[in-house]
Amino acid sequence: MSVLTSEAGSTAVLALVLAFMLDSLLGEPPLKAHPVAWFGQLIVLFDREWRWPLLSGVLIAGCLPLMAAVLTGLIVTTAFTVHPIAGAITAGVVLFVVTSRRMLLDTASEVVALTETDLATARGRLRALAGREASSLSSGEVRSAAVESAAENLSDGLVAPLFAFALLVPVSLSLGTAGAAWVKAVNTLDSMLGYEHKRVGTASARLDDAVMWFPARASALLIALAAGSLTALSVQTAWLDSVPSPNAGWPMGTLAVATDCQLTKPGVYTLNPEKSLPTVATAERGVHLISLASVLAIVFVCAALVLLFVLLQGVGQWI
Repeated sequence: MSVLTSEAGSTAVLALVLAFMLDSLLGEPPLKAHPVAWFGQLIVLFDREWRWPLLSGVLIAGCLPLMAAVLTGLIVTTAFTVHPIAGAITAGVVLFVVTSRRMLLDTASEVVALTETDLATARGRLRALAGREASSLSSGEVRSAAVESAAENLSDGLVAPLFAFALLVPVSLSLGTAGAAWVKAVNTLDSMLGYEHKRVGTASARLDDAVMWFPARASALLIALAAGSLTALSVQTAWLDSVPSPNAGWPMGTLAVATDCQLTKPGVYTLNPEKSLPTVATAERGVHLISLASVLAIVFVCAALVLLFVLLQGVGQWI
């Protein structure tokens, strides 16, 4: 599949549209049939004490995501040799699997609504979004955690794999989907191994920090655009140093400014500290802005790919 063909561009856009449709209709595949869950089960095998944990961690961080990418690329390549449409459909299914949007937004909305009627249940449902201890969180703190998780997931779960896809798909559809799968694998490794008490996860955490650098900042821009407030990007920088992650603070801080509320992880960080914790209405607006930002991400990627392939085709005609 040449980088200079319009067919390549239309196939890539078709894959993106299919992934968005599947996400909108289904949310996510069942856990037992979810390839990311299978990859997580593989990671569990490596989550143990190692004689040389740092070296072992480097090998794990280098090999496991690469394995996921190669397998994904081979699957899409095989489908594409059967028929370009089969390749596009397979790529769309891959993008659907390695991105997360509707289910997490729905869960965040559910948690926010429950804080008003059943705080205990809201605390329990929060575990599906955030790993923090929720048993003593107030209703406002639970809403804050839900909104923060939605903002961070915009970067990790959607923008990052889409960016990898858009970056590599001009070379080939297979390479684009392989790149998206690699990013998802890196992020999954970090979520399971990237803790301070797990030395084997140090390399995974550092790799995730590097990979998510641009997507986190792009996500912050998307949130600012969704809110119609580009000034939120500059205002939130005052609190970034308090967030342990070099990336997560960008979308969360921008959302805090855009919704004019405080977002906090007790004992760790507080964003927009002079404001109050989100009310139900404010938290719902935050989730809505994340949803709108996610749509903008998909639209921008599709538009960028169409423009890129048109330009490349034009250049190819002159060569």
